[in-house]
Amino acid sequence: MAAPSTDALNVDLSRTTGTFRGGASGTLYGLGDDGVPSQAVLDGAHVTNTSQKPPAGLQHPSGDALNVEKSFFAGSGKDLHVYVQDAYPDWPYNGGRRPGDADNDGVWDYLPVLKAAVEKVATQSAHPRDYIFIPFNEPDGGNWYPNWSAQKDQFLADWSAAYDTIQAVYAEHGLGHAKIGGPGDSVWHADRSTDLLTYAKAHKQLPDVFIWHELGTSNLATFRGHVTQYRQLLATLGIPDIPVNITEYGMLRDMGVPGQLVQWLSMFEDEKVDAQTAFWNYAGNLSDNSSRNNGANGGWWMFKWYGDLTGARTVKVTPPQLNVPDTLQAIGAVDTAQKKATVLLGGGSTNVAVNISGIDRKVFGSTVHVQVRADRLNGAEGASLQPPVVVSATAAVVAGKVTVTIPNQDRYSGYQVELTPATTALQPVATDLVNTTEAENATLTDATVYPQDPSREWSFMASGSRDVGSFNKADSAASWPVTVPRTGAYRLSVLAGANQNPGQHALFVDGAYNQLIKYSADLGWTYRGTTDVMVNLTAGAHTLSVRASRDGSTVLPGADITLDRFDLYDVSKGEQATYPAIDARLAGGATLACDRDATAGDVSLSGSGSATFFAVTAETGYYDITAQLRTAGATAVSLSVNGRAVKLPGITRPGPWNAAVRVFLPQGVNEIKVTAPGGATLAGITTLRAAAQKAADADPANVFRSDAEALPLSGAARVQTDAAGSNGFADASGTVHDVGYIGNGAGNTVGIPRPSGFGAGDYQLVLGASNADKAGAINYNPQVISRFLDITETGGPVVRAAFRNDYAWNSYWDKTIPLHLTTANGTLVLGNSTAYGPNLDTATLAKFVAGVPTITRSAGNGS
Repeated sequence: MAAPSTDALNVDLSRTTGTFRGGASGTLYGLGDDGVPSQAVLDGAHVTNTSQKPPAGLQHPSGDALNVEKSFFAGSGKDLHVYVQDAYPDWPYNGGRRPGDADNDGVWDYLPVLKAAVEKVATQSAHPRDYIFIPFNEPDGGNWYPNWSAQKDQFLADWSAAYDTIQAVYAEHGLGHAKIGGPGDSVWHADRSTDLLTYAKAHKQLPDVFIWHELGTSNLATFRGHVTQYRQLLATLGIPDIPVNITEYGMLRDMGVPGQLVQWLSMFEDEKVDAQTAFWNYAGNLSDNSSRNNGANGGWWMFKWYGDLTGARTVKVTPPQLNVPDTLQAIGAVDTAQKKATVLLGGGSTNVAVNISGIDRKVFGSTVHVQVRADRLNGAEGASLQPPVVVSATAAVVAGKVTVTIPNQDRYSGYQVELTPATTALQPVATDLVNTTEAENATLTDATVYPQDPSREWSFMASGSRDVGSFNKADSAASWPVTVPRTGAYRLSVLAGANQNPGQHALFVDGAYNQLIKYSADLGWTYRGTTDVMVNLTAGAHTLSVRASRDGSTVLPGADITLDRFDLYDVSKGEQATYPAIDARLAGGATLACDRDATAGDVSLSGSGSATFFAVTAETGYYDITAQLRTAGATAVSLSVNGRAVKLPGITRPGPWNAAVRVFLPQGVNEIKVTAPGGATLAGITTLRAAAQKAADADPANVFRSDAEALPLSGAARVQTDAAGSNGFADASGTVHDVGYIGNGAGNTVGIPRPSGFGAGDYQLVLGASNADKAGAINYNPQVISRFLDITETGGPVVRAAFRNDYAWNSYWDKTIPLHLTTANGTLVLGNSTAYGPNLDTATLAKFVAGVPTITRSAGNGS
């Protein structure tokens, strides 16, 4: 048998190519509403630029710039672009005709629309100087000016009129110069770009950002040539540099796929331009690069890793083939202050030899640690936890060089390589994934394997490029063998696609029925998500089987679901994760620790210095968060979890310490910040959910749970019976009920009485909710609508929560809403006086912190 081939990727740390820009993880309509996506998801993805619709725009039902600016600028947001023509409801805009032309009166009817949009931003935004107005979107592609030879003069005149209109509004309000982007062509046009720049220079109306789109796979080969032409054009015309933003890039097949995304990110970062993933579905999920209400998918982790490079300098990377689509590409960066070098790579289908040269011994020493994490394709709605370590080794630096070989047969996976001094803590290779089986490789009965060709740009990709469908008969089954190392609990994660409705399969273990797998709805059969179930197994060999029928004769409701991959994780010791300080994002003066007792990679905290981690959880519930610190004296220690302060005891003397607290966390991404104003060295944090934490979930002193139908209802709010196949909470007969018609009037509400002992303080409210609301169809966009609930504490404040569309009224996702309650026992009232809210299946009120936070001396070195 021939040895697998290996691609060589050369990274030279001594050849820097500039300061890391970090703008290629921008997104078109990546934000839907305030809270969609969650702040933690947005912050972790480090989105610096986005394009949204103008205030009250009609093109899409969500994504209004003013509605999302609070969350955008609260994170890494710098530039908020506005597609002003998205004020129109149709595509192409105004039927493709320049407004007013049909009237033959010489009046351009777009200018009042443009002025109104700019006026709203100028008068209502808290950040008007951070907006960039794009007056034209794809003018070459059917939007008013497709025939350049006949329409060039009209476009240039209209550019002037639009430019002057925008500037006049900002001048009127004393805001100075308004930033404008353009031309916004659907592809690179050297002729159109030359004509616009020549004209705009002469009229002193140059764009502040130069914009065009690079959508198709072929642009992975041509973009560098396009940007070279652009820069040569600026030089020829004597125009100073105008930054570029490619406000739409990539196709459906690229979104959520780490090995595809890194090809685009590396190309744009190499050229130091900003860029935004294209909008193919709906607003609010970072262009299919985050999952459900608060989740990370494979695309999110690649964005997060990319954002982690902030503060570094990029270095020379030589892939096997540059400018060739669907091949190995990479970004390299070095941060000498942090003593860390990073390589992000993916796109190839063979093992990769990463040859790192130019290693400075003064920074890294004579031996280094090399760690590699793997980020897999996990579906648009898949829940991806912290990517596992697949290589962890110590290597000698010989002539400034080290080579690490990454085992890889998956073109869709992305990898993060980190090189640090050998004195950093070495992370072990992950062993919790005990079995992974592609559905098409299982033993199949009465089901069909379908190819998912990656060359089909308008398709979502499947793990292994194939999936299993037509799983809709009483004998349809997929069976596969597993061998587990110990007796205990295992988490089976099924990557699957449920087409617009939830569904069910029966799980059999060694031929015996075990439980139902209840899938939530997805956008389609190929818009996949993960569904997890817990299975208790004895050590040794077993056969697992997913079947469309429990009894062999009756097909389960909604069983026609595509199956992509089965992953079995050992969680017999609980769900544990370690987040080293060297991977934290530092702010406020936090630096790499240099004291003699510190391990390389530890972080020095003092004053306002902070270290922020993005911890990802598999379940909603209590987790123990532990920070490992060392102090030289007394200090307070502060923890912030998703923006909420957690009080910890102070440290009174020198030594190594574990600061621990049990916090109720939402499933998905959690932003955790550590500070120590009096000074401390931080090694990292850990999260743990095991038996003790689950017991805290079940303790009525901590958590109140209720079916929604058991809560007090008022007005039109009423109990409903769900259609078969629901993934909601079923009664003894197997029937799922929910509460609907909440809102659309002040009296149509659901009440949550607070139990004894649930007084004033911080809580998490978790609602199992469904929302399948949509606006009228336009083109390919689903036009989904968020719904809202106002949570009123009787005698206290009101909190508004957004509920993203989850595809079906009988399909439920948990939404976690932080509450600070101010009364002793005021009932919580859920409603919406002006519009309908979501349907509710369950309600959970949990104390934010369970028990008493602790500071305990650790077993670390020190006095």
